[in-house]
Amino acid sequence: MLHYFLMGLAVLALLSIVFEEVIHVNKAKTTLFFGCISWVLLFFFAESDQQRESTTHFLNENLLEIATLWLFLMSTMTFVAYLNAKGLIQTFVQKLFPHTLSKRLLLILVALFALVLSAICDNVTATLVSIGLVQSFNLEKPDKLKMAALIVFAVNSGGVALITGDVTTLMIFLGGHVHMGELLILLIPSAVSVTALALMFSAGMKGQVTTEIVERKFNGVDLTIAGTFFSTILCTMLFNVLFSVPPVLTFMTGLSIMFLVGRMAQTDDEQTQILEYIRKIEYDTLLFFLGILLLVGMLQEIHVLAKVAEWYSEIAPIYSNYIAGAVSALLDNVPLTAALLKANPELSTTDWLGLTYSVGVGGSLLIIGSAAGIITMSKVEGMTFGAYLKFFPALLICYTIGYSLSIYLPSLFFS
Repeated sequence: MLHYFLMGLAVLALLSIVFEEVIHVNKAKTTLFFGCISWVLLFFFAESDQQRESTTHFLNENLLEIATLWLFLMSTMTFVAYLNAKGLIQTFVQKLFPHTLSKRLLLILVALFALVLSAICDNVTATLVSIGLVQSFNLEKPDKLKMAALIVFAVNSGGVALITGDVTTLMIFLGGHVHMGELLILLIPSAVSVTALALMFSAGMKGQVTTEIVERKFNGVDLTIAGTFFSTILCTMLFNVLFSVPPVLTFMTGLSIMFLVGRMAQTDDEQTQILEYIRKIEYDTLLFFLGILLLVGMLQEIHVLAKVAEWYSEIAPIYSNYIAGAVSALLDNVPLTAALLKANPELSTTDWLGLTYSVGVGGSLLIIGSAAGIITMSKVEGMTFGAYLKFFPALLICYTIGYSLSIYLPSLFFS
């Protein structure tokens, strides 16, 4: 009975996100409440001290995962807050993109930029930088929302082909189910599906768009911090692949270097301002993550995810992988993938690649289904659950295209 009640709380949390504009309560507050109260109830209604100890152990593991994500987000968002405030991202965009271009061309360029960036660094960084890029152009709200939805899909798509781009890809790779060269095949369905979505979104788009001109001079501290940021991204990838260094540790090291660089500033006021950028982070984003991950952890604790894994094994892989991707739009793809790996299904290389694509990209179907979506909802004005839901048909079509290619192309090589 308790398990059904807890599942009901998870549904209420989802509804509070969907109807945020109706109830006028911030989604971070509602998800945090339902996430915390669900764990409290697990302790209240535990049948024995041993069960409470087990719940405590699992909660500690869940909080460790959340703390890791929090620290990683905090490090990344502090860097981006600094670069945005100094105008460095806008200047970078002006160098990379033409000053004036058509909206359609901008849509395609943004899609490819997010796709490539997310393949070589983490989804959080790729999302923050890509959103910063879009916001540097004077776009109307409908066009900006389209760009934002495209970024979510492109970022999630780019991460599936390399182990540095998505945690679920790394998990399946470390499980010995796919090799590096096999994963690279997924770049093709990712690029095709993202391009298809960009073309669909560009239909009806007319006119030119210009980026806001930023006339600023940068001192040595600004340029050094910018270099530190991009070096940290590169080192995050290399250190993880070569030495298995957790990404959060590398990024926190980069952040500490950023603060040390602040000592190069000429005045005490400037040094203080650099340290103050950590306070410019929108903590609603972090609280929203906390609430969502507490809820997902609770669902894992009451074995809902294990049930999902059981249902998965009862259906043919070609269909169950597709469904698993859709389910990851509601349940975090990391514990979902972990549950599927524990089920240890007998899959061919083609099926494993299909699963890698589906759990990596399927979260794009709903705004709450991925870290990229949650960050976008917090950073882009007007991007609500309902606003993103309008793009669902196009997202589903492109997800289906990408998934179909992810199982068709490998079959040509491994049949």
